[in-house]
Amino acid sequence: MPASRPAAARAWVRLPSGRRLDLLDPTPFDWTDEDLAIGLARTYRWGGHSAWPLPLSVAQHSLLVLALRRQGSGTGLSDAFARRELLHDADEGLLGFDPISPLKPFLGEGYAAVAARLGAAIAGRYAVPAWTAEEKRAHKRADRIAAASEAMHVVGWTRTEIRQTLRITEAPVDFDPLAGEPPWAPWPADLAAERFLAALRRLMPPA
Repeated sequence: MPASRPAAARAWVRLPSGRRLDLLDPTPFDWTDEDLAIGLARTYRWGGHSAWPLPLSVAQHSLLVLALRRQGSGTGLSDAFARRELLHDADEGLLGFDPISPLKPFLGEGYAAVAARLGAAIAGRYAVPAWTAEEKRAHKRADRIAAASEAMHVVGWTRTEIRQTLRITEAPVDFDPLAGEPPWAPWPADLAAERFLAALRRLMPPA
């Protein structure tokens, strides 16, 4: 138990499976894969704002980043590396919160510590390899391309605003790597959870 935590404080949440996840002291056994998929599908990017009838989920964003990394990798991605891309924001699904970037510096060390503990539990459960500097740069580039593309196609920012206001130097892509119908449309939560879970199961090592 963290030293700063009051003895009587409740910091656990009940997940759809019925399991309890202690957000301050998580273990790799506190959730099911379905819990994670549902959490990511119900956690929204861009503060939940969207030019479409539905907001964009972190689950759909995670699949977009994976698709962009696969397209940009000349040698292809191993299942372990692909799993790392898919799970890069998984802590947000367990926490149920994806703060917009300008807000993050104001959330303080407490939020960063909670996110880091959740990230460590996720890495342990799914055998996520550590980043090398080169792999991290490639991931960040794909993540920024995804953000620029979402900003334009989902939220409604212009290319100029993306560069000047959001300060994203990577250009948005015009095609939808996820082949949405219509392109770039945010998915309903149940569909996003289903597709995320299917991708995760394909990438898991044999039991």
